[in-house]
Amino acid sequence: MIENTNTIGDTPRLAVPDRSLSKARMKVGRAAWAARYYKSFSRDAVMAIAEAMAKAGFAKAAEFADLAVSETGYGVVEHKTLKNQLCTHALLDHYRDLDLITPRIDAQRKIVELPKPAGVVFALAPATNPVATVYYKAMLAVLSRNAIVISPHPGAKWVSLQAAHHLAKAAEAAGAPSGLIQCIEEPSIPIVQDIMASDKINVIIATGGSSMVRAAYSSGNPALGVGPGNAVAYVDVTAKVDAAARCLVDSKSFDNSVLCTNESVVVTLESNRGNLERALRSAGAHVCNEADTDKLRDYLFGSEAFTLEAIGKSAQWIAKRAGIRVSPTTKILVPVVPTPGQDDLLFREKLCPVLTLTAAVDFDQAVTFAKHTTRRGAGHSAAFHGEDSTRLVAFSQEMPVYRVVVNAPCSQGAAGFATHLPPAFTIGTGFAGRSSVGENVGPQHLVHWTRIAYDKDQPVDLASIDLTHVSSERPMIPVQTYHAPQQTSGAGDVTRNELRQLIMEELRSLKGDVG
Repeated sequence: MIENTNTIGDTPRLAVPDRSLSKARMKVGRAAWAARYYKSFSRDAVMAIAEAMAKAGFAKAAEFADLAVSETGYGVVEHKTLKNQLCTHALLDHYRDLDLITPRIDAQRKIVELPKPAGVVFALAPATNPVATVYYKAMLAVLSRNAIVISPHPGAKWVSLQAAHHLAKAAEAAGAPSGLIQCIEEPSIPIVQDIMASDKINVIIATGGSSMVRAAYSSGNPALGVGPGNAVAYVDVTAKVDAAARCLVDSKSFDNSVLCTNESVVVTLESNRGNLERALRSAGAHVCNEADTDKLRDYLFGSEAFTLEAIGKSAQWIAKRAGIRVSPTTKILVPVVPTPGQDDLLFREKLCPVLTLTAAVDFDQAVTFAKHTTRRGAGHSAAFHGEDSTRLVAFSQEMPVYRVVVNAPCSQGAAGFATHLPPAFTIGTGFAGRSSVGENVGPQHLVHWTRIAYDKDQPVDLASIDLTHVSSERPMIPVQTYHAPQQTSGAGDVTRNELRQLIMEELRSLKGDVG
C-alpha cells in the first residue's frame, strides 16, 4: 500500500492578504497618478482649488471640532474650532503671495528656475490636533502641487477621515484630480511602516510621537519630522507681570494645552516670584502649596512616565484626580518647585493645563536652568516676558530653540497664530532637535527647483526661452472623468493574485469557506 503524502487538503490553499494594507497601497498608487497629473496645473487653477478647500474647511470647522473632542476626549471644542478655522482662510492668506508654480528667470545671474513638486506626500496626523493637522497638511500639499495621503492617529481616525473626505470633495469640485487628497481608513503601525517605505512616497511629514518620527527618518524616504516640545517661559523683573500672567494662563489653558508649543515651565527671579504668583492667581491659576504640588507630581508622574489619561483634560478634571480642591473657575494648575537646579519630574513636558513655576536667584541661573530644561524639547520653542532687550537677545542666543515668543502666548505664538511666524502644526526642531528643518513647515518645503545656469561670461538670449509648457490651464471637467490607471505589478499596487485573494475572501464571508 502506497502512503498518500498529499497534504494539500490539510493546509490553507489561499493566503488572505491584509485588506486594510491593500487598500492603503491602492491609495498611494492613486495618489501617484493624481500627482503626475496635478504637477502641471497653473497657479490660477491651484489657487482656485485652495480657495474651495478653505471655504469648505471653514464651514465645517466647528462641527469637526466637536467630533474631535467626542472621539479623542482631548481639548476644548471652541478652541479646536478656532484652530480649524485658522488652517483655512488665514493659512491660505499667509501663503497667497508665495508663488511655487511659476518658472523664474534671473536675467542678471543668467539662471532659469523650474519648480519641481515632490509628488506624493505621506502625512501623519496626531490625536491631539487631528482636524487642524489634516486641514494644514492638505493645504500645504495642494499649494505646492503635490498629492497627499494622510495617516491619522487610530484614536482620531473617524474625524480625520471625515475632514479629509470633505476637503477632497471640495478640491475635486474645483477641478482637482481624483485621489489628490486621501486618508487611511484603518491606520496601524504595520500599514504606516509599509507606506513610509514605499517607492511611490516622495516625502513624509511626520507629526506625532518621537518613535514615529524616528521611524519616518529611518524609512529610506525623505522626511520632515519634528520632535517633542518642553517650552520654558522666562518672566523678567521688567515684565508687565499682570499681562505676562494672562499670557501664560491663556496659553496653557488653550485647548487644554495639547499644542506642543505650550509652556511647560515658567521661571522668574526670586525677587519677582511673589508678584508673579499673585498675578497668576488673578488670571485664573491655582498656585499649589507644597502638599498640592506633591499630589500633582504623584498623579502626573506616578511611575515616572507621564499619566496619559491627563492629556488634554481640564484643570478641574486633573485636580479632582489628584485630590486637590480648586475653584470651579480655575483655568490652570501651577505646582511650585522652589529650586530650579534639581531634576524634578514636573520640569518635563505636560500636554495638559499644568504649568510648573520655579524661581532663580539671578538671570544667569535662570538661563542655565532654562537651557537644561529645554533640552528635553530641543529645537522647539521658548517664551520671554519683559522689556529688557539685552536680556532677550542673551536668552534667545543661549536657548537651544528656534522660536522665542516675546510678550505673547507661546502656544499660539510659536505656531504662528499670535505672531507673524508662519502658521503651522508641524514645528521644525532643526539640528538641535534632530530634525531636517528648523522652521515652521510650509508649502515651500515640498517643492525643489531645477536651476538652468549659463556660463557667466558668455552672452545669452533668455528672452527666447519658452516656459509656457511648464504649467497649463486645466479645464474644470467633472472629477468623475478622471480615473487612476489600474496597475498589475509593482510596490504599492494590488496584483492580480492579490485581487483574486480579495475576491475569494469576500466570497468566503458570504458563503462560508470556498474550495
